[in-house]
Amino acid sequence: MIIAQRLRTENRAEYLLYMWQIEDIVRLYGADIDRIDSEYLSRFQLNETETAAMRKWYADLCDMMHNEGKMAGGHLQINETVLDGLSDLHQRLLAAPQFHAYRAHYEQVLPYIVELRAKKAGQTTREDDRNSELRPLFELLYGVMLLRMQQKDVSEETARAARETADFFAILSALWVKDRNSELEI
Repeated sequence: MIIAQRLRTENRAEYLLYMWQIEDIVRLYGADIDRIDSEYLSRFQLNETETAAMRKWYADLCDMMHNEGKMAGGHLQINETVLDGLSDLHQRLLAAPQFHAYRAHYEQVLPYIVELRAKKAGQTTREDDRNSELRPLFELLYGVMLLRMQQKDVSEETARAARETADFFAILSALWVKDRNSELEI
């Protein structure tokens, strides 16, 4: 919760990846707030006020996961809304002629988008997914993060793709902050 609050305003891409991780933590504990409290939250050095706030935050997420039917997979609507916002900004930046540097970074990651889409071609996806360009890049970063957490090998090619994608998302997130603060003229 504390990390999420900071990332939500400072780095939108990292916030989304963090929230995907939180969704998986909630799933791991079966959206059982008592288990999350005793087996997960108890690991943190928090005072009573912080513990109560964290418990409430996780309890609310557990409720959302159940209510939205996301216990088996998928992402909460609040997280889809974050992706929608980033995708909207991404499209506006690509359409604006003054953002040459952003477009150049996008062109660096475009081959990864194409490759990742091709790998998922046989899977069922929403045809109307307006996030279809950014979603595979987020899935790439999330997958690499999970592999590293499990101390599994990541190929140099995948690591390079992840680095370039992370750089691209850092730029997009910085532009998102400027756009939110009305400092970006598109």
